[in-house]
Amino acid sequence: MQDKSFSEIDLDKIVRQRAGKKAKYVPKFVINLLKKLIHQDFINEYLRQGYVGVDFCEYCLKYLDVKVEVEGTENLPSDAQGERYTFVCNHPLGAIDGVTMGMVLGRHYNGRIKYLVNDFLMNLKGLAPLCIPVNKMGKQARSFPQVVEAGFTSENHIIMFPAGLCSRRTNGVIRDLPWKKTFITKSVETQRNVVPIRFEAQNSSRFYTVANLCKKLGLKFNLAMLLLPDEMYRSQHGTYRVVIGKPIPWQTFDKSKSAAAWAQYVQEEVYKL
Repeated sequence: MQDKSFSEIDLDKIVRQRAGKKAKYVPKFVINLLKKLIHQDFINEYLRQGYVGVDFCEYCLKYLDVKVEVEGTENLPSDAQGERYTFVCNHPLGAIDGVTMGMVLGRHYNGRIKYLVNDFLMNLKGLAPLCIPVNKMGKQARSFPQVVEAGFTSENHIIMFPAGLCSRRTNGVIRDLPWKKTFITKSVETQRNVVPIRFEAQNSSRFYTVANLCKKLGLKFNLAMLLLPDEMYRSQHGTYRVVIGKPIPWQTFDKSKSAAAWAQYVQEEVYKL
């Protein structure tokens, strides 16, 4: 599906919208530098093609000349009986892993998927129809429980990266931060079996260095996130491996462990794939 009316990324507009009155204090050269950092022209060249939904994900990978090797497709459960599932994946890259999940699962389930994502991604209009935007900052944070509830009670399959942030390097090991428990509690409440997925990849050493430096300095702003478009740009012509595990029945997550402990259990299962 294509929609040529979809807008492009306009960093000037985004800064004005998110910074409000403070936007006028942001120097023009900083905006121009950020445009280069996020490869705005490269992204807009793709956005002008107007792909929407699952097509957006599939053709994004083609645009980047990225190849994906998928193992375990036989583990993808049928939804012929109206069953709904929660698909959880590690988050090593922050961009390509996301669109890959949209392509693989979107094609298998005829587009009946939704991501829980940072609301910033709603600026990608072609991806927006697949997204449930989440903002945990400011006044909009109050609506977070309602947004999640609406997603899990819908008829769509849910795709989540429970770490929230993409993987970090700790003591030389690149791995997700501890997974948040939301996917456990909501999957149990809505009786969704959980399907674990592992995406094998990593970002550049520069990314992990910046991310760790931000943590060490105690910066509230996630500066490393600004590097993710550049990481995606550098990932062109790459090949990645995706492994789909067997579904875990929602009844597994009983009172023998806390929801947080079950979340870590599933995270460990993902890394065993």
